[in-house]
Amino acid sequence: MSTTSKKRAVIGTLLVAGSALAGAALHAGFVTTEHAYAAHTPTAPAETHAALRTPAEELSQAFADLAEQVTPSVVQIQVVLSPDSASAREEPSIPEDFRQFFDLPFGAPQPQGPQIGGGSGFLISSDGYIVTNNHVVRDADRITVTLNDHRVFDADVVGTDPTTDVAVIRIHADNLPFLTWGNSDRLRVGEWVMAVGNPGFGDGQLDYTVTTGIVSAKGRPLQLIGRDLQSDPRYKDELSGYAIENFIQTDAVINPGNSGGPMVNLEGEVVGVNSAIESTDGHYQGYGFAIPADLVHKVSTDIVEHGHVLRPWLGVQVAEVSPEDAEAYHLPSVSGVVVQGVTEGSPAASAGFKQGDVIVSVDGQPVTSGGQLQEIIAVRTEGETVQVAYYRDGHEKTAEVRLGEAPVSLVDAGARSARHERAVSAERLGLSLQAMDPGIARQLGYKDANGVIVTDVDPIGPAAGHGVASGLKLLRVGRTDVRTPQDVDRALSDLPKGQVVTLLLQAPSGETRIANVRVR
Repeated sequence: MSTTSKKRAVIGTLLVAGSALAGAALHAGFVTTEHAYAAHTPTAPAETHAALRTPAEELSQAFADLAEQVTPSVVQIQVVLSPDSASAREEPSIPEDFRQFFDLPFGAPQPQGPQIGGGSGFLISSDGYIVTNNHVVRDADRITVTLNDHRVFDADVVGTDPTTDVAVIRIHADNLPFLTWGNSDRLRVGEWVMAVGNPGFGDGQLDYTVTTGIVSAKGRPLQLIGRDLQSDPRYKDELSGYAIENFIQTDAVINPGNSGGPMVNLEGEVVGVNSAIESTDGHYQGYGFAIPADLVHKVSTDIVEHGHVLRPWLGVQVAEVSPEDAEAYHLPSVSGVVVQGVTEGSPAASAGFKQGDVIVSVDGQPVTSGGQLQEIIAVRTEGETVQVAYYRDGHEKTAEVRLGEAPVSLVDAGARSARHERAVSAERLGLSLQAMDPGIARQLGYKDANGVIVTDVDPIGPAAGHGVASGLKLLRVGRTDVRTPQDVDRALSDLPKGQVVTLLLQAPSGETRIANVRVR
């Protein structure tokens, strides 16, 4: 695999990690009894040695057995891109800490001829269906797959889903070893996992890298897929609002070339697809990420059975609950997601959801983030009815929602950001405000030239981190409608320090959102 393609991967690589062995316990035959240790003497008969291993030896043997079980199903994928196809892979807008790993160095010359790239994948059926990352095979003019037994096949793309970075390809062969799906929702932080990749690099020197680690965290919203879609002229806003990012984090060492490889549990079941690292220099720095298997299983099954992904749809825009939200809405705990908007004509609208409702569970499964809610809905089917528990006015309620199919033509409009000369300082909120005028309205895309615009947000002020951004119009502070910056001063004048006040804001698109801020 060329350096160009390995660094160009939008999100990619294998998570691996060496961890301490002490105290770990595994399945089948793990010896922990005092009797077993006492019996383990130099004079013990050779035939009883297998039953007298130490815990460390048992752990090592279990990992070796697991690697032997999984590696035959992991494949090496190589793609060829013509110059036209390669140029279509525009540089994604990804955070600085991820940039050096995924992109070419700034100013690096682009090859004039065909480019070679690729990554890893794994078989999900005996007749040649393979799961990998979308970015591994995106825009490929030719795809070849190398199996564990060194056979090489041309592969066809069955289907891709840019919103989850999942793709399915197929080779024409039979009686192939394949992996089964596990349950990523049941993964626990601290649980052992193994990752297998087949980077290859075209010389066979790094085929089948096997590494182990633990689950460090779940539900990480990296904003990588959405940024990539936004930067791609083929997708932009059309799909970026549907990006699903609820990554599993691991402490595993991550290296280039392993995008699309499986992360498995100790039973050999796939619980994730390795996808990203965070790095300032392209090397491992302690953070690796994988797409949850529950989501990949649903997406890949849709692709195989229907040729495309069926997108169940709830129709809400949400933000994670903050301590201020919990206080303002009289929640029993700081958990759930605040409904910031409800799409007109959506299933959520039909079920009566309103801005300010706090969703806490779906079918009894607790909701802790927007990405998790997206995944919970995404693994369902269109027409399925779900029980959504939520809080309104301090009271818990339940609504039955019949999921619809996402209208991809509809997008979650984002607020444009702009900075202007400061006019009025709402110091107690950590905001700078300015009266709207026709010039500002035209520049930001507002139809109405009246009102008050946020021109700056203090990065360490009360409003920071609550979804308040430059370029949003401030419509209301508490119960006071805002038409001038002086209205904000009046609304804040009688509020004691530390009280939570609700702000109503509006984007140029007309979409509104709420933010609960503790005044200083």
